[in-house]
Amino acid sequence: MDARRESEPTPTKNRTTVERKSERELVVTRTFNGPARIVFEAWTKPELLKRWWAPKSTGVSLLSCEADVRVGGRYRFEFGHEASKPMAFFGRYIEVTPHSRLVWTNDESDDGAVTTVTFEEKGGKTLLVMHELYPSKEALDGAIAGMEGGMSETFAQLDDLLVTLGTSVGRS
Repeated sequence: MDARRESEPTPTKNRTTVERKSERELVVTRTFNGPARIVFEAWTKPELLKRWWAPKSTGVSLLSCEADVRVGGRYRFEFGHEASKPMAFFGRYIEVTPHSRLVWTNDESDDGAVTTVTFEEKGGKTLLVMHELYPSKEALDGAIAGMEGGMSETFAQLDDLLVTLGTSVGRS
């Protein structure tokens, strides 16, 4: 066996849980192998978001990503195939607490949720909890179908990205 390969970091397989908490609330949790600072930056820097946010199995990629991550700042993500019309997701940041909490609106439709993501570091790992509050039961019903597989895959892609980033993110 190649000695260099044995010493290369590899992601630990973490489990993503998706749980409906009420008629309008969905909670997704996962532990990531990395400090909260790095996980937070992977969620807030467009050049990093592009590397993990879209599930690769769908053949869709994040074509453009703009994120002004500050209270009142706006974001816009466009997904799609190069040859087709992209789907846009956009909104504004309501709360930004570096390395611990993000809250944003999803303004692309009347059924958009308010999303809260918390980052809690324990022993060099980060427990991420994503809470989505939808305007109605029907809005959550429409969104939940793709959440389980899609979130598990994108979070696994984030795990892989964290291995390649190590502790280099945010340092000059």
